[in-house]
Amino acid sequence: MTDALQATEVLGASGASAPRVALEDIKNKIAEQYYFTAGEAVRALAKPEDAALDVLTLCVLKMDNGFIVIGKSAPASPENFDAEKGRTFAFEDAIRQLWPLMGFALRERLSADDA
Repeated sequence: MTDALQATEVLGASGASAPRVALEDIKNKIAEQYYFTAGEAVRALAKPEDAALDVLTLCVLKMDNGFIVIGKSAPASPENFDAEKGRTFAFEDAIRQLWPLMGFALRERLSADDA
């Protein structure tokens, strides 16, 4: 778990007494995860190389229900590219997309219980 996501989790849990979407809830729903750069994907398709694509990191998360989210990360300066950081930031981007979706699903369940 990244420090940034952990900080978000701690802040969100602070004082919460009602049902909420926790970071662990999201992580438990991930069935598969893949990391690659756009450059690797282009080369796999036997397309001409483009070095600029080698700094765009993608994280594909397949959820246990089959839903797919794509996180991305790229530095402004290619010289700052770090593969590990790219994977971390791309994962965070994907998780941050899932959080509101799972919040919506939780709200749907809660509203059905209220009816």
